[in-house]
Amino acid sequence: MKPFSIASWNINSVRLRVELVSRFLKLVDPDIMCLQETKCTDEKLPLENFKKLGYKFAAFKGEKSYNGVLILSKQKIVNVEKFNFCGKDDARHIGIELEDGIKVHNLYIPAGGDLPDTKLNPKFEHKISFLSEIKDKFFKGEQYKTIIVGDFNIAPLPDDVWSHKALLNVVSHTKIETDLLLEIKKSGNWIDTFREIKPTGKLYSWWSYRARDWEVSNRGRRLDHIWASQDFKSNLRKVHIFSEARGWERPSDHVPILAVF
Repeated sequence: MKPFSIASWNINSVRLRVELVSRFLKLVDPDIMCLQETKCTDEKLPLENFKKLGYKFAAFKGEKSYNGVLILSKQKIVNVEKFNFCGKDDARHIGIELEDGIKVHNLYIPAGGDLPDTKLNPKFEHKISFLSEIKDKFFKGEQYKTIIVGDFNIAPLPDDVWSHKALLNVVSHTKIETDLLLEIKKSGNWIDTFREIKPTGKLYSWWSYRARDWEVSNRGRRLDHIWASQDFKSNLRKVHIFSEARGWERPSDHVPILAVF
């Protein structure tokens, strides 16, 4: 297969950070750019900015002030899917199929609030229901020519957080979340592209805004992921986390991630 690159970034308002997205696209030039938490309705997406950079095709599902997913593509999009998880019709999924048959799903999984209790915290219950629905209804069984990316809001492995012990009862690293995500991975026989290339060692894609100096404290979590079906495994060449983007002016608390096949 010819080289194919895909990037993912929770941008935390695409209109506010359109220049940061443009800067990244000029710097890295991926074939596909997936954004989450675009935080605007469809008609207000700054698509013209990205068309000028070669991204002539787009698929999106927007929502005023919340959520929102967008896929930018250099290659023609021949089909678009929009899954409605948990019956909420919120903008947390967009899927595409490209001319060459590659399918891409862009997900923004609920954050889950602060309290890891499904009975006391409706936001956490939503997150667990969302994950359960993925496991039972979507992406189940062997997949082919398919890539899933996005802000999963889960750091599944001990090396995906700054302190496994300190965060075991913190939403994004609790056992119920990590077990569910790993079950989803196993049920679809997915490869976690980053851990395929870097099985051990700390990897982070998110640093809290609350940190006075995120770089010095380095209390990060790997919440952003690129998964691929097994047929991509032998073609996986490179992964990269652009941690420097966390230091750009008015940054998102997430940084872009990239996989190259």
